[in-house]
Amino acid sequence: MHAHIAEAVKKPDLISLEPDLACLRFETMKIYSALGAVRHLLETGAVKPGDTLIDSSSGIYAQALALACHRYGMKCHIVGSTTVDRSTRVQLEILGATLEQVAPSKNLRLDQELRVRRIAEILAAHPSYHWMRQYHDAIHYYGYREVAESIDKDVPAGPLALVGGVGSGASTGALGTYLREAGRDVTLIGVQPFGSVTFGSEHVADPDMIIAGIGSAIAFQNVRHELYDRVHWVNFDHAVSGAVSLLRTSGIFAGLSAGASYLSALWERRRDDTRTYVFIAADTGHRYVESAYAHHRQALDTDTLKPHEITSLDQLKHPWSTTAWPPVTS
Repeated sequence: MHAHIAEAVKKPDLISLEPDLACLRFETMKIYSALGAVRHLLETGAVKPGDTLIDSSSGIYAQALALACHRYGMKCHIVGSTTVDRSTRVQLEILGATLEQVAPSKNLRLDQELRVRRIAEILAAHPSYHWMRQYHDAIHYYGYREVAESIDKDVPAGPLALVGGVGSGASTGALGTYLREAGRDVTLIGVQPFGSVTFGSEHVADPDMIIAGIGSAIAFQNVRHELYDRVHWVNFDHAVSGAVSLLRTSGIFAGLSAGASYLSALWERRRDDTRTYVFIAADTGHRYVESAYAHHRQALDTDTLKPHEITSLDQLKHPWSTTAWPPVTS
């Protein structure tokens, strides 16, 4: 029996799509990150029950931190992106968390800059608040050790490839780190949107991209670039096509980052069939119904899609590019 709903919701399902292809499907992945971080802060005395924790979120981390705060008797304040949907907003309100959303922005950079600026203003007015710094504090790695142990146990021995959105760096970075520490031969493949500074695609805009959680307009200290072996940049239309294909072929209803990761995993498996591929579905597809899934009839056939292989970042282009990391020419 679980002591709290957060402990039950956090657990992912490892779903086999092919003998050498599996989806690590979360209801909301960042609960692991939030629970591990809050628990560590309490154990070290950095915060105490009743304190207010604050952070920025484009969606799933907001719910995760709210549940972690509810679990451990903390107060929660979120500075949210416009992508935080009504379902999440209502849940946050009922859980006792407070949410303020920044003004609508035309691009990822402005959205994230506005959120960080607002957090600085709040901390100046309330210095007792603890900023969780999900993008920069390594404590957000800790919660994923349990997930890595589960993957190591359930995926047959042998070379492994892990494919997933980079985002803050804590999820794929932590899983790759802990699996390698366990002795697994792991190729770590990061997925990015165009326009993200994390792996140098800020000069290629994608105004339609709404999966802000896998990219960044500012440098994230939790992203350890040396952990990644390959990077894929996937635009909105291809991410939608991947998500629709994933639902159609497997029944897995997941977010756009899962669609981009699924597409990338399929391509990587064609390149190297000596590994078992595990791609991450970080959240469900509910908040993308109107913006993406409702247009499923326009989705492209993923069997016909292939990325543009590049050797330098100035070769990046839509709709999909990929390279070994670091590129041959940097």
